[in-house]
Amino acid sequence: MPTLIRSISGIRGVVGETLLPETVVTYVSAFARLCGGSRIVLGRDGRPHGAPCMDIARAALAFSGVNVIDCGMVPTPTVQLVTEHSKADGGIVITASHNPAQWNGLKFLDADGVFLNEKANAELFALADTGEFVRAAWSDTGITETRPDVLDEHIDRVLHSIPADYSAIRARKFRIAVDAVNASGSVIIPMLLTRLGCSVIPVACDGSGVFPHIPEPLPQNLTGLGDAVRREQADLGVAVDPDADRLVLFTEAGLPFGEEYSITTAVDALLGITQTPDQPVVAVNLSTTRAVDDIAARHHATVVRSPVGEINVVEAIRTHGALIGGEGSGGIIVPAVHAGRDSLVGIVLALHALARHDGNASSYRATLPDYVIRKFRYAVDSRGTADILAATAQAFAGERIDDRDGLRIDFADGWVHLRASNTEPIMRLIAEGPTPEQAATLARHVADVAFPGGSPL
Repeated sequence: MPTLIRSISGIRGVVGETLLPETVVTYVSAFARLCGGSRIVLGRDGRPHGAPCMDIARAALAFSGVNVIDCGMVPTPTVQLVTEHSKADGGIVITASHNPAQWNGLKFLDADGVFLNEKANAELFALADTGEFVRAAWSDTGITETRPDVLDEHIDRVLHSIPADYSAIRARKFRIAVDAVNASGSVIIPMLLTRLGCSVIPVACDGSGVFPHIPEPLPQNLTGLGDAVRREQADLGVAVDPDADRLVLFTEAGLPFGEEYSITTAVDALLGITQTPDQPVVAVNLSTTRAVDDIAARHHATVVRSPVGEINVVEAIRTHGALIGGEGSGGIIVPAVHAGRDSLVGIVLALHALARHDGNASSYRATLPDYVIRKFRYAVDSRGTADILAATAQAFAGERIDDRDGLRIDFADGWVHLRASNTEPIMRLIAEGPTPEQAATLARHVADVAFPGGSPL
């Protein structure tokens, strides 16, 4: 039976089962009280049931005395930018990110347009549990302001903040196939590419919110994009998830770069065009490829790591003054634009890298370090997450272990990260090595201890 998931990523549930109208009212009202303000930004990722969720959220805010800036169907990073630059008290994105079509949820932003941290989320959930909300008098209910210009504003901020070689990009006249899973990237991604002089080949960009395939941007879900790249002789394939904060790339041969290589490419591009007097810093999470470390070393930069979760990477960026950060799942953060994952930022940096490279996407990909990651999902058995992690830590006590987020175990030839998911009631096991065989061997080595006799989901 599905449950409502509460995590550092907000809340997510199955619509009609664990995400109900009263769920939206409860958490939106709790957020209004937590903000203690009078202006909140709203946006949604395009799922058809996102529209009624938006209506409920807007009404709950109005009855809390809050005015709403309604962005409509837009990427999560668009809501983040509008929140930051409109003097709002916070923002709410109605999205379940990469979860299947029956899911939806709420992501909550502070006045800086950054996701709530663990402490603020705990306060929000406690308020939701009490049911003690602020309700406005009849004469003080909130009003709604619609913002039809937010997509142009988002694109402008990206282009003005990233010092890419736009002349070189436009000169290449790239042909790019786009799979926006018919969701919030359907309009803004083609708009961005058109402004950069690219020809756009839409694969799933109708904006209906009806997913043509499983929405998580993994290679097995993106065969249609690969086919379109080959059929249309495109220079590049671009895929985003429903709320368009993650980016996945395909070569001109219709083959995936690998989602870990979105952040690797972005780091390579930005470090290559940014001159800083100090040693630049890159911030990524514990589940991100070692390829980032190798690229950073090429550019005389250092890498710091954080627990998984966008806000954790953002806090590492702020603490260390990082130039760029992100996650191996395709999330790229350039704080000069905004302290949040943004597929548009990744697209601009990828096009810069290709425009400055004397060759196609495949030959550029060959210039990057090559590692293989294997990702597995396991059900939590009767021992519970804490006992599984404790037993695994004891078994590998002789290796280098980081226990800030589950366990990351670094071996000489690779690493394994075992942790509870922030978005699903499972544990994730991620292993990386120089070859598929070495990555699989490391994964089995740890899984045999963590889940004896168990099989991946």
